[in-house]
Amino acid sequence: TFASKMVVRFAVIVIGVSFFQSCAPVFSEMQSARTVGKNRMEVTPTASSVSYTEEGETNGLQNQYGAQVAFGVTSSLDIRLRYEYVRLKEDYGTSDTKGVHVMGIGPKYSLLKNKIAIALPIGRAFGEDTKDTWQLHPTILFTIPAVRDKFDLNFSPKYLFTVCEDCEDFFALNFGASFSSDLNKWAIRPEYGLLYNPGESGHFGQLSIGFSYAFNLK
Repeated sequence: TFASKMVVRFAVIVIGVSFFQSCAPVFSEMQSARTVGKNRMEVTPTASSVSYTEEGETNGLQNQYGAQVAFGVTSSLDIRLRYEYVRLKEDYGTSDTKGVHVMGIGPKYSLLKNKIAIALPIGRAFGEDTKDTWQLHPTILFTIPAVRDKFDLNFSPKYLFTVCEDCEDFFALNFGASFSSDLNKWAIRPEYGLLYNPGESGHFGQLSIGFSYAFNLK
């Protein structure tokens, strides 16, 4: 099918959601437990602001701009691709900082239609000082359909497993919503998330906004 051909082409060049040295991992979710549907595609541009909080003090860390693309392989299985451009704020870098490109791919499988799904993205970042940045992000997606096909509440815990020796792992919790006149076609997605390193006292926070648009490929 057209969808499977597109997945193969993108998979050759795109590899998973990851993180990079000196910056926060990309841990926002920007999706619900819904799958897009067989032979359908969903595009979601996003923007995020990430901060770090420790001992009651919060500082802005980085801004992120990206997009996710979901291909419906079956009614229960999507392949999701993701790209993020991440740039440190000037307080933590310089105006000459080039930023980092984060790319990703992973399956998403529905366990309970529109309510529970699992996702397994894997990948890395590309840019300066991004050696050994492979990560695996097993994620569980929970959705409460508050108003059928118009308003969803979303919750997604995930574990960020870093594939290298002596590297740190993380745990994230994301809380979001989906608003629309028809969630099968489009959605506005505000989201707030928290990221913890079990060995540290502080935590990261992210505030994101996205817009999803879904359509048939045939």
